[in-house]
Amino acid sequence: MIVAIDGPSGAGKSTVAKAVARTLGFSCLDTGAMYRAIAWLACAQGISLDDNEALGELAQRAQIAFEHEAGDPLPRRVLIDGQDVTEAIRTAEIDRAVSPVSAAPAVREALVAQQQRIGRAGNYVVEGRDIGTVVFPEAAVKVFLTASPEERAHRRVRQNVDRGIGSIDYDEVLADIIRRDDYDSHRATSPLKPASDAHELDSTGLYIEQIISQICDLAHQAS
Repeated sequence: MIVAIDGPSGAGKSTVAKAVARTLGFSCLDTGAMYRAIAWLACAQGISLDDNEALGELAQRAQIAFEHEAGDPLPRRVLIDGQDVTEAIRTAEIDRAVSPVSAAPAVREALVAQQQRIGRAGNYVVEGRDIGTVVFPEAAVKVFLTASPEERAHRRVRQNVDRGIGSIDYDEVLADIIRRDDYDSHRATSPLKPASDAHELDSTGLYIEQIISQICDLAHQAS
């Protein structure tokens, strides 16, 4: 079974997906981390973020892997070409770089193929921006998770403080979220939008446990 969780930046998709996967006993696939890893590698190699051909070749060659601890379905580390980039892909620089990289058609083609191979091999909670519309349109459960830009900015700042990486300037984070929403919603390739049969959940003002419970209930109903 595939549980697809889509939504804009800062909606809490990664946190929710991991908790849902742990509750259901599923594996968790963080597709956003895959695009972030390619963005990090492109920046590290000085590749222009608007060079679709070069980015596509990079995505085709790069080996992205998730490391797990024994008995834990959730990935602990993200590696690209053997290098641990778990923390490096969560910086403000990569926050800005990931939108143009993920919009590149050649990059999406390369990574969607990888995501489909992984997800169809078992029970997965998969989160991203086009999971229910493009990657797994046949998913048994589709959720579009969102929250107000202001709520998402507050969450991202708290998250960055806890991790010790990324911007902790609320106005800067809010402006970046609004910019990224607009970019992701209007890109030509796989724009951010809910699938026609997705359950839309607005987490503004809700406890995360409420969202997790709702999604797990949907999965149980679909099984």
